[in-house]
Amino acid sequence: MISRIETILRRAVELPTALLVLVEIFVLLAGVVSRFVFHHPFVWSDELASILFLWLAMLGSVVALQRMQHMRLTAVVSRLRPTLQPYAEVLSVAAPALFLAILLPYAWDYAAEEFYIETPALGLPNIVRAAAIPAGAAFMLVTCALRLVRFRLQPLLSVIAVLALIAGALFFLAPVLKALGNWNLVFFFVVLLAAGVLLGVPIGFAFGTATVAFLMCVTKVPLTVVVSRMDEGMSGLVLLAVPLFVFLGLLIDMTGMARAMVAFLAGLLGHVRGGLYYVLLGAMYLVSGISGSKAADMAAVAPVLFPEMKRRGSNDGEMVSILSASGAMTETIPPSLVLITIGSVTGVSIAALFTGGLLPGLVLGIALGVVAWWRSRDEAVGERATRKQIGRTLLIALPSLALPVVIRSAVVEGVATATEVSTIGIAYATLMGLAVYRQFDWKRLYPMLLETACLSGAILLIIGTATGMAWALTQSGFSHQLAQAMAAVPGGKFGFLMISIVAFIILGSVLEGIPAIVLFGPLLFPIAKAAHVNEVHYAMVVILAMGIGLFAPPLGVGYYAACAIGQVSPDSGMKRIWPYLGALVVGLVAVAAIPWLSTGFL
Repeated sequence: MISRIETILRRAVELPTALLVLVEIFVLLAGVVSRFVFHHPFVWSDELASILFLWLAMLGSVVALQRMQHMRLTAVVSRLRPTLQPYAEVLSVAAPALFLAILLPYAWDYAAEEFYIETPALGLPNIVRAAAIPAGAAFMLVTCALRLVRFRLQPLLSVIAVLALIAGALFFLAPVLKALGNWNLVFFFVVLLAAGVLLGVPIGFAFGTATVAFLMCVTKVPLTVVVSRMDEGMSGLVLLAVPLFVFLGLLIDMTGMARAMVAFLAGLLGHVRGGLYYVLLGAMYLVSGISGSKAADMAAVAPVLFPEMKRRGSNDGEMVSILSASGAMTETIPPSLVLITIGSVTGVSIAALFTGGLLPGLVLGIALGVVAWWRSRDEAVGERATRKQIGRTLLIALPSLALPVVIRSAVVEGVATATEVSTIGIAYATLMGLAVYRQFDWKRLYPMLLETACLSGAILLIIGTATGMAWALTQSGFSHQLAQAMAAVPGGKFGFLMISIVAFIILGSVLEGIPAIVLFGPLLFPIAKAAHVNEVHYAMVVILAMGIGLFAPPLGVGYYAACAIGQVSPDSGMKRIWPYLGALVVGLVAVAAIPWLSTGFL
């Protein structure tokens, strides 16, 4: 009976969610065509896209929860004794259910208040958009409830009892926590949050639970504020680039465009020592300029290169190490989702970030290339490709190699915004897949749309709850205290950059990239400005530092993603990745010490 209800619920959510991705693509592309080709812009296109986007974010979160694909840290849980792991699994569902149950009434109140606000272009009551939050929360709560019923009774009752005990303790200790002043932030946003994250609670829900607990215990702020902050965090139209670039990454893999690029690079460099490692680094650099998603980048490159690398004697651990390190290297290559996110939460020009991110990524790529050359000294090399073979692969790859140029030119020439340009890439990739490469599997389109919504919903929920947490931290005065602490670091501007590197490597490994940026970007960028650090330069430093933490074992989730994509055991790369991480740190210090690498072409 439960399985049948879950199936009905899943089908009821998945189809409209997939259609929302498709409609968003057509709405934004129609806006570009009407404005640039016919010189008659649709004044309502951005507004409609914004309304649909919040629904996409919330329903995508539901799909991610149904598929158990919300971002969570499992490194600690996987090391628990087998008898304790069921309790952690129950907690990973019960904690989100508790957060959703507390927030749902306030979400309905918030949506009802939006009824009296009218959208400017379409003239619709804003509840049409705001209702996405309570609707998505309700679907997620039902999903959690159905999943909880499936657990064994003992772990279920034990976890519920522990959560009730914690809630009761917080209620009775509220006066004590208030008396601690801002020291109570350590309990809510370090102890409570870290416990949730380490025990496998999905990161977005861990953020939300810690924020709600803080506001309920030590403030009188109504929880509708959390809902409004979530709305604000997830509604920035620039973030619509997240699902669109994710879909574009899946599209270039499906159409064979990524394979064509890699084949050309392999023909060009496959005969030199460490050649395929250079191909991997170059392919990641190029593909990052297309997909914007590290997971999509690695998924496009690894399945093509790894079989040939194995045939030439490459060690599994070595391959996954350089794949993981290249993921950190390309965090600043436009149109990276992290660049888009940091621009949206800090107000830094995304066009400037796109321009400033190319050289820092190249510097780290050169550093990784040196290590790859040294580590590949005992491996066999392939035969030199003939000029005819290279020319043939180049001819095949030209339409693929032109895609990054098309995307960047569209932004530079003002044809499309950073949000809209992804639709041009999607249209181009579709045309190339149908007319040139003749690899367009229509049966894969629906699963790709769902995968796009699922990943995007997981990311956007984190952004929403992290925005609420950042607001709570800011209102508590934490930002002022942090500013004083950072300003007191010796060494002036360079000292501030060094402490930022250390902080974001730690944050990237614990919180993952986007949450770390969303949570601490708005707090630290004003401090950087006061320390006379260029905002684009600072963005490059913290993004690269965060990327190193994200892909560094044992906590870095990106490392495990690389292992999963490469189908390599995580243990294989644990001992081999450190020289590559060391090269990344050396390159990062060089980027921090030479601002021109980030700002020279602005």
